[in-house]
Amino acid sequence: QVQLVESGGGLVQAGGSLRLSCAASGRTFSNVVMGWFRQAPGKEREFVAAIMWRGGVTYYADSVKGRFTVFRDNAKNTVYLQMNSLKPEDTAVYYCAARADTIVIASTLYDYWGQGTQVTVSS
Repeated sequence: QVQLVESGGGLVQAGGSLRLSCAASGRTFSNVVMGWFRQAPGKEREFVAAIMWRGGVTYYADSVKGRFTVFRDNAKNTVYLQMNSLKPEDTAVYYCAARADTIVIASTLYDYWGQGTQVTVSS
């Protein structure tokens, strides 16, 4: 009973930056974890980053550490993924997702999903 609406995807040149947004609404878990995943054509969905809403604890995939930052705006009930130093291999459909309590990297353990937003990084 959580609705997630994503925005912010687009086309960007390698080395550029992009910020994705995920607005959450509806009934949420007592302690929600918001995750970001991506899926490139022909590849499996992979974990990118996650944030625990209470306290703001974050976790990142090795492939994006130092380049991506996940953060939240409590007033807007929105989580963001700031993507810097983008590489062509970052090209994928990016999804936000929600689950309860614990940061995990397995997509199958997240209960709610946004519609996805395309990020394309040109070389």
